[in-house]
Amino acid sequence: MNKVVAMPSVSAASSKTDAGARAAPRPAVRVEHPGVEAMRMFLRNPSAIVGMAMLFLVLLVAIAGPWVLPADPFEIKAAPLTPPFSEEAWLGTDYLGRDVLTALVYGGRATLLVGAVAALLSVAIGITLGAFAGYYGGKIDAALMKLTEFFQVLPALLFAMVVVTLFSPTLVTVTLAIGIVSWTGTARLTRAEFMKFRGLEFVRAERAIGARDARIIWKVILPNALPPLVVSATLAVGAAILFEAGLSFLGLGDPNQMSWGLMIGSSRQYVLSCWWAVAFPGAAIFVTVLAVSLIGDGLNDALNPKLRER
Repeated sequence: MNKVVAMPSVSAASSKTDAGARAAPRPAVRVEHPGVEAMRMFLRNPSAIVGMAMLFLVLLVAIAGPWVLPADPFEIKAAPLTPPFSEEAWLGTDYLGRDVLTALVYGGRATLLVGAVAALLSVAIGITLGAFAGYYGGKIDAALMKLTEFFQVLPALLFAMVVVTLFSPTLVTVTLAIGIVSWTGTARLTRAEFMKFRGLEFVRAERAIGARDARIIWKVILPNALPPLVVSATLAVGAAILFEAGLSFLGLGDPNQMSWGLMIGSSRQYVLSCWWAVAFPGAAIFVTVLAVSLIGDGLNDALNPKLRER
């Protein structure tokens, strides 16, 4: 007797196939870390890459140059007002006979050091005062903003000149003077960021579990407010370099430390007969500030979500 084997119906087979397709795990969506995404956007910015290359070249010359060119920047090397591209001095000499190339290499150290440390000091002051003002509000905010307004309307260059004159012109006093007078913009930016974040859910959750104010300020709100502050700190370096060059041009820099501003200031009376002693350090300042500005613009485009979506 033949057995009849029942074949599954087409509808049952199709239903099993659909059920299997529904049961198949979906591929996981990869979420990119915000820092990685910002770095990728920064590296895709041609202007930022050019700025990084320019700044790297300036830092390389300033750091490694003294080992390649061991000399005293104040030493008389050739006849005064020797033109550039000569055998005695590649970039010429100033009105005293000092080598412009040697002064340019050694002067970059002092200029970049003052610019970086002064910017760091101004950002530290601005973030501290702005964080307290934006987080606590009320009378503390009013008092700190009055202090900020006082320094904001104060002539920055004049106040720095007074500080440097009172405490003798050295790299330390110049750095402190620049840092003291250039923190107001960072303070206002930090205050605005803290006022924006202090009422959000994650901050109120930290308060609910008993977190102290210091933890909320420095470990909860500040990391979320860093992107615009990083851009501000980058641009502050360029502003500090220009500030130091201005003070040195006016004769208020450290006379014992060669800097680009000191090179320009000491040769300003001979600009027509010794243009190279002013042009080369001026070009170095221009390239450095331009590089820092390009990097700051690149960081702004990479860290700002609104600009990132363009």
